[in-house]
Amino acid sequence: MAKTSVRKNKDFNPTNCAVTFCMNIIGGKWKPVIIHLIRNNTNRYSLMLKAMPEASKQTLTNQLRELEADGVIERIVFAEVPPRVEYKITAYGGSLLPIIDAMRVWGRKHMPGV
Repeated sequence: MAKTSVRKNKDFNPTNCAVTFCMNIIGGKWKPVIIHLIRNNTNRYSLMLKAMPEASKQTLTNQLRELEADGVIERIVFAEVPPRVEYKITAYGGSLLPIIDAMRVWGRKHMPGV
């Protein structure tokens, strides 16, 4: 039986706020990083795990599943031996890229030592 993860904040938006809606989709420590990595062709699980050594395997798996469930990324399984899985940004996920770009620009401007 497949295990499903349940997000506590998925539909939390008591005041119907657009910012809360956005944060429900991309909020979390790793989701913006995952989107950024996939966009830059770090699109396989093992590559993402190497790029984010502080993230646990379970956390990465959960975040990828949530992004896929929200339609931000697409999981592509190649019928090969051994099986290969890649992720790509969907058109809907592409609409988030300006937000990710703004986060990168802000981070570079304010990050100590850069």
